[in-house]
Amino acid sequence: MYNNEPIFLKPVFQERIWGGQKLRTEFNYEIPNDKTGEAWVISAHPHGPSIITNGPLAGKTLADAWNENKELFHKKPDEQGEYPLLVKILDAADDLSVQVHPNDQFARELEGVPYGKTECWYVLSAEEGSELVLGHLANTKEELEQMVDQGEWDKLLRHVKVKAGDFVYVPSGTIHAIGKGIVILETQQSSDITYRVYDYDRTDAAGNKRQLHLERAKQVTTVPHQDAKVDQTELVNGDLVEKKLVEEQYFTVYHWQLNGQAACEMTVDYLQASVIDGQAALTINGQSFELRKGSHFILPYGVREYKLEGQAELIVSHE
Repeated sequence: MYNNEPIFLKPVFQERIWGGQKLRTEFNYEIPNDKTGEAWVISAHPHGPSIITNGPLAGKTLADAWNENKELFHKKPDEQGEYPLLVKILDAADDLSVQVHPNDQFARELEGVPYGKTECWYVLSAEEGSELVLGHLANTKEELEQMVDQGEWDKLLRHVKVKAGDFVYVPSGTIHAIGKGIVILETQQSSDITYRVYDYDRTDAAGNKRQLHLERAKQVTTVPHQDAKVDQTELVNGDLVEKKLVEEQYFTVYHWQLNGQAACEMTVDYLQASVIDGQAALTINGQSFELRKGSHFILPYGVREYKLEGQAELIVSHE
């Protein structure tokens, strides 16, 4: 029964001006070129839906499964709405543009789409001295607009150094950018709306600068900036340490460290998982599935108990 086994997914790769080769060198993916910036690893978004690689649904997209097999996610057949989450791995070989995303209300009003974009990042690797843009230093909307209009980026933008293992929660309305030399796993609402604020005056091969979206960016940015506070907890289950990184309106995200074996119970409708290091075996009803670095899968609602065995590190999430 396909609702009693994991749904493994094939990444969809996205070329970016700031992309690089680490999705090949760190994850052994067959990337299309040396400017591959993103792997959409668990996605039902129309800009890059993941393909199911196993079981009766092999060859279908995650969006197909969501729309046609609602029971996998404990939804009613006539229940409306899109798959709510999107998981990516990003390789920033260069600085990403400084940007901001709208909340759900602005997304509906300005773009006519259901979801804004609240996101969070788990830093997989970071070169020495790497940093993010996270927030701004304007105290009022007027001050923000003036600094943006005058291009006072050194005065406006707030920089934060990061290292491997750091976690960053980025609510909608937060000005942000991933810096050069950082690889992250991002869990986010299933949205692709980005308002670009600043792009370091970069040009493409034809000499053209990328489009900015300053008026909408100013409209949706939260002022003043406040760092998001998250309460993190740990639970030990056998040889599995489950660290809750964030539990917020749109998603709950965990870091799992497996050093041996653990018996687990499903307590949510479905579970997303990405193996970020090591290898392990996942056993459900006596059937074993190999997990290795770069594997991404969903445990559907029909899975209520499972076992893990091995040495592995995972990022796990649910709505």
